[in-house]
Order: sequence, then C-alpha cells, then structure tokens
Amino acid sequence: MQFKITILASIFFITAASAVGVGRDQSSGARGVLMCNDKPDVGTLVKLYDEDDGIDTDDLMGKTETDARGNFQVSGYTSEFTPIDPKINIYTDCNDGIKPCQRKITIKIPNRYITDGKIPKEFFDAGTLQLAGKFPGESRDCIH
Repeated sequence: MQFKITILASIFFITAASAVGVGRDQSSGARGVLMCNDKPDVGTLVKLYDEDDGIDTDDLMGKTETDARGNFQVSGYTSEFTPIDPKINIYTDCNDGIKPCQRKITIKIPNRYITDGKIPKEFFDAGTLQLAGKFPGESRDCIH
C-alpha cells in the first residue's frame, strides 16, 4: 500500500511540476515540405508537441503554417524532468472532399533530435511528404 501511495505521489509531483515549468528545458524541431497531388499544400497547420502519457495532456511546443512552396519549420521547448517525446501533428484538407474537420497525421521525432536548452541544435528533416495518400494512425481533428 505504501508503495502505491509513493508512486501516485511521485506521478502527481512530476505532473504538477511540469505544469508550472519545473524540470530541465528541452527543445526539438522539424522541417519539411508538404505536397498535395504534387502541388504545395499551402497554409497547412503543423504543430510540435511533447507527447505525454495518459496522465498529462501533450505540451504544445510550437506551431507554424506551410508557405507558398509547402515548406515548414517548427521548433520549441518545454520543461520536463524526464526526456521529452517530440512529435509533429499535420492538419490538412488534402484530398478530403467536403468532410468536416482536418485529417491529422502524426510523425514522431527521433530522440537524437532532442536538445538540452531552449533552442534545438539540429532539426529533424521530415523530407517531402505527399499528403494525397492515407497514413497509418491518421485521424480527424476539429479542435486544434
């Protein structure tokens, strides 16, 4: 019983500390090009998150929109005791017809692109992504 209380107290402390920005600053970033049917996917929202487990909500670290050529670059930081789990979410209407909301495509960023401090030293290159197809784990998102 004591063990369970200690674990729960530790989880509560880490969650509460993360919410107020206690921990060490860690950053990450990603860049790439988004295409839709071989044309730039202009104005597409890309958000960078620290993915948290079910205890806490994901921390938004940065956001941007693609430019006229479909290029994006996003970076940001958050404070955590444990290593962050960076990911980007892409919100697109590519090949979506008249369906409500946007398609949400998530790409996890490898740990080697995590930097101690507020500015990433190296960006994850997501490459050129053709969004016309479907992606594993793709979902829909109306509130982003």
